[in-house]
Amino acid sequence: MKDAGVNCRLMKSADLSRWRCAAAIVASAVAWGLNPSGTVAAQSAKQVTPQRPWTVPRTAWGDPDLQGLWPGTAMMGVPLERPQQFGNTLLLSDEEFSARAAQARRQAASDSEEFVAPAPSPAAIITGAGSGPPGHWGERGRPQRQTSLIVDPPDGRIPPMTTEGQKRTAAIPASLYYDNSGGGVFNGPEDLSVYDRCITRGVIGSMVAVGYNAGNQIVQGPGWVALRNEMIHEARMIPLDGRPHLSPAIRGYMGDSRGRWDGDTLVVDTTNFNGRTGVGANGRAIYHSDKLHLVERFTRTDAETVRYEATIEDPGTWTRPFTIAFPLARDPAYGMFEYACHEGNYGLKNILSAARATERRSPP
Repeated sequence: MKDAGVNCRLMKSADLSRWRCAAAIVASAVAWGLNPSGTVAAQSAKQVTPQRPWTVPRTAWGDPDLQGLWPGTAMMGVPLERPQQFGNTLLLSDEEFSARAAQARRQAASDSEEFVAPAPSPAAIITGAGSGPPGHWGERGRPQRQTSLIVDPPDGRIPPMTTEGQKRTAAIPASLYYDNSGGGVFNGPEDLSVYDRCITRGVIGSMVAVGYNAGNQIVQGPGWVALRNEMIHEARMIPLDGRPHLSPAIRGYMGDSRGRWDGDTLVVDTTNFNGRTGVGANGRAIYHSDKLHLVERFTRTDAETVRYEATIEDPGTWTRPFTIAFPLARDPAYGMFEYACHEGNYGLKNILSAARATERRSPP
């Protein structure tokens, strides 16, 4: 019953009206002699109408059919790590969810601004206040009961770093982090993150919805699966024929992926990372090492939902693996826009030229 309950919670689609497995939870509860609230069940099993099991459709060549557009927009706003006040609670209570929904309504009203709100003070300009687009340019997703994307460890927090991870992270320039406040040295392109340079967000950064353009597309062919992310223009071609990974000497931002079927679940095993991306905030925060081993699982739980799960194991950074999981809702009308990212090209030039101008005004 415990496993059924957890799976049902995570396979929930973005729309709360689409809970597909409530009957399964109740049926499991009765089978264990419990009702859904955890007390002894007074009703008999015949009072529960069993729901016909959903069958995963098949491709013409017999593989589970995961094809389609599966944007992560609805999950936008759910934090990677769980706020500590929630402890080991994965799902909000009704009262907590009502408060979150009310906050979403207030945010929607604030997002209706036509122009950017000015910076509250000159000092605030350095943080970017008053310089971004109007609020309605971004995407807020929908209120979710899930308190964090991390589902394991139970507290929803990233495990402690290893000694190696602490040393490497301490040496990363502040300018490479998403949440820097204008700090860092900008002597060349390498002093900015690969996201700022419009190169990539990495694998996890590409799957986790941040800001906008959270489209994902799955395309299948005999012996292959293609995973396409809208931001930043990533497409992973994943063979399913059991071939080994590339030589460890060959490494990349997105690693080297190999796929297989575990029942109806697509399992994607990825190694050979170059250690220059992260697992949060568009791939430019919470950096991992080149020892990262990533196992993703894509499971179609009903006609409208794919459950995404990724276990992140990196002995060069963290003391134990951790897992993120969340639902992706099907949207056949979703438009996958070209993410040209020309802003980064102009931004890089402006950042470096501004740094040189500052040096001229304030010589050492």
